[in-house]
Amino acid sequence: MALSLEIRGLDAGYGAVRALHGVSLSIGEKETVALLGTNGNGKSTLMKCVMGMVRPSRGDIVLNLDGQAFDLKTLSTEAIVDLGVAMVPEGRRLFPRLTVEENLLLGAYRRASRRQLGRNLEFCYEAFPVLKERRRQLAGSMSGGQQQMLAIARALMSAPKLLLVDEPSVGLAPILVSHTITKIKELKEEYGLTVLMAEQNFHQAIRIADRGSIIVHGEIVFSGTVSELEKNELVKSYYLGT
Repeated sequence: MALSLEIRGLDAGYGAVRALHGVSLSIGEKETVALLGTNGNGKSTLMKCVMGMVRPSRGDIVLNLDGQAFDLKTLSTEAIVDLGVAMVPEGRRLFPRLTVEENLLLGAYRRASRRQLGRNLEFCYEAFPVLKERRRQLAGSMSGGQQQMLAIARALMSAPKLLLVDEPSVGLAPILVSHTITKIKELKEEYGLTVLMAEQNFHQAIRIADRGSIIVHGEIVFSGTVSELEKNELVKSYYLGT
């Protein structure tokens, strides 16, 4: 399935507060693009715009699937998920009083995924064996790292082609951050996913990214390859301490 995402000139916000200013970003098939920036710069708002959770006031969000263009601004979140787009939200947003398996089953909203429920469940258990061991455990009683695994697996239950991952490192110890980022890369390569990852941990994000964009105060101030990012003066100032 040929897939690409084009975001052009996007303005969005909450009431009178504008969070995004003319944001443009592109993601090609099977690419991993990192959206880099500290808290409060608009990363989550951009993710929510793609998912139909925040309606932009200007600009375009176009998902191209096998030669057919879909204007995501006009679609509901449910319809966007049905096209094969899924998000791992910041803070994981699990159902703490439901079991691991119940949380996973709730991720199989997409019609195509419901037809392959058993296969997708086994795929998630294969990707994250600890979830199978703890499938009867309440999600709220798991460690932060295990909850992050569950959040990723729940998104994968919809059998997506485009995976949005919002701040996967938040609240995790450094070793768990590294493990989580590595797992995202493994899943992307093994299952041919296209990934947009919002992350403030520059060093971890560029380990798996093909390209990256820096967002500051709701504007994309630089985009480039990993080597170009590492040489950029803004990156050196913000992330490398030089």
